[in-house]
Amino acid sequence: MRVDYFHTGSHGTEIFAVDRVLVEPLPWPGSMARTVDDGQLGAYRFEVRDAKGQLLYARGFSSVFGEWASTPEAQRSSRTFHESLRFPEPTAAVQVTVLKRDPSQAFQPVWQTSVDPADMFVDRAAPPPQQLLEIERHGPPEDKVDLLLLGDGYTAEECAAKFAPDARRMSEALFRHEPFKSRRTDFNVWGLCPPSAQSGISRPSTGIYRHTPVGATYDAFGSERYILTYDNRALRDIAARAPYEMLAILVNGKTYGGGGIYGEYSTVAVDSAWADYLFVHEFGHHFAGLADEYYTSPVAYEPARQVVEPWEPNVTALLDREHLKWQRLVASSTPVPTPWPKAQFEERERDFQARRLQVRAARRPEEDMDALFREEQAYTTALFGSPAEADRVGAYQGAMYDAQAYYRPQVDCIMFTRDAVPFCRVCQAAIDRTIDLYAGPRSTGH
Repeated sequence: MRVDYFHTGSHGTEIFAVDRVLVEPLPWPGSMARTVDDGQLGAYRFEVRDAKGQLLYARGFSSVFGEWASTPEAQRSSRTFHESLRFPEPTAAVQVTVLKRDPSQAFQPVWQTSVDPADMFVDRAAPPPQQLLEIERHGPPEDKVDLLLLGDGYTAEECAAKFAPDARRMSEALFRHEPFKSRRTDFNVWGLCPPSAQSGISRPSTGIYRHTPVGATYDAFGSERYILTYDNRALRDIAARAPYEMLAILVNGKTYGGGGIYGEYSTVAVDSAWADYLFVHEFGHHFAGLADEYYTSPVAYEPARQVVEPWEPNVTALLDREHLKWQRLVASSTPVPTPWPKAQFEERERDFQARRLQVRAARRPEEDMDALFREEQAYTTALFGSPAEADRVGAYQGAMYDAQAYYRPQVDCIMFTRDAVPFCRVCQAAIDRTIDLYAGPRSTGH
């Protein structure tokens, strides 16, 4: 069952309104033994309860609206975004409640609606069929994490000749990294490619506009590398043709870009020289609620006015040093905060960021940007190159777009730089917990 709704407001104001309720054509892809998460992740959460108040289903999530509400635009105007809640079809009427974190990070209800599967206005029309690509299948959907790779900006010819290799390449990139690598058989990977009239997607900053089935676009929230779609209704109608819990949009484009929202979707420009990194990094946001650990690149969001402990598992405000959220991974000999060459890193990063802006302002070829990224990668790889230092878990100042307020677990991680490094140990643990939620705990058979 899917509840589509409108999420309207500005900074500090939110209004919800039902668009429609529908039943998707495929069976529920998840396990009925693991319908409630632990309530730790997400800026929002939704709960489904029966007439007696019994909790039937619950998941944390974040949203495009929630991200937009932290931008300067939200301080001066209002906007409406379309969102969806998906859960197993109930046998009788239920209450669906959306909760949001308050300033202390506790969930508080912000909206509630009733859903009755017997209501004649519940839409049960099946969407037009589309060929489903089986990229890899390791078992029944209800026993696996079902990942859907959805193409956007592919013409019919490109869907036939290019999409499948692109999808398999991104899947391979994901499964090169732990813990995805050792838990590969806990996943099914599917592909869908609705054809576009033109190749590529919109990039308004360069005057390029495309009408694509999924509606993906560069320049989300004014950030030139950020790719999102605002057409959630179209996205969900297309995705309903596949079993999925996780959804990644593969954009047919070369310009560096991507995005990821916990519990919603991730995006990647598949022909970027950095596509493998982008796909894995952005999927980390979507899959396990991982925060960005970098803090020197320009972003669309306003800095936090009040510093509280973040809900994201891989960053901390270090407000309570005695109860660090990943304390069990910190050796007793490791100082907290943990020293690292921060000033040296920041000085060089200022130079890289200034040169990056020059490349984009002059609209130089993408190869020039790639060369700059390779130079930056070589520098940071050398700077963080000591194996003993790189593997040490502590609390390194600088994370989540802030040089001072937040700390990350290790000196380097795929959530921090483009270096050829894995997820840090804290990120790996968070990913493992999400796999457990959908596919069951890791066993000796993995």
